[in-house]
Amino acid sequence: MTDAEMQEFVTRFAAAWAARDSEAFLALWHPDGVLTTPLVDRPVAGRELGLLNERQKQAAPDAIWQLLDWTSRGDVVVIEWQTTRIFDGKPFHWRGVDKFRLQEGRILEERVYTDTAPLRAAHSGKPLEPIMRL
Repeated sequence: MTDAEMQEFVTRFAAAWAARDSEAFLALWHPDGVLTTPLVDRPVAGRELGLLNERQKQAAPDAIWQLLDWTSRGDVVVIEWQTTRIFDGKPFHWRGVDKFRLQEGRILEERVYTDTAPLRAAHSGKPLEPIMRL
């Protein structure tokens, strides 16, 4: 893919998140695409992205996704992002990276890398404890 095509993909992906638009997400996916993320209990088929988006909106209606940076090489795009929502009346931020393998400009594979420990602590109401103290 050309640099312009990669930029177009990233722009469309960020716009889909900004709008939390299920149809816009589905349009980005190859029919055989698969999402792997630590935030759900199993790999998600690309055709299920609309359902996943709707469930995410129900679980976190105030979530705001923000594109921080991105890069690409060949058919691979890597996007760094931050999500913000309110927990206990205060803004809560977490970051992650999505690595995409594209085919014909559509997502064939997406892998999400994010630390789930802060999310688990926030959901449980317990403080985040480090594994090691220095």
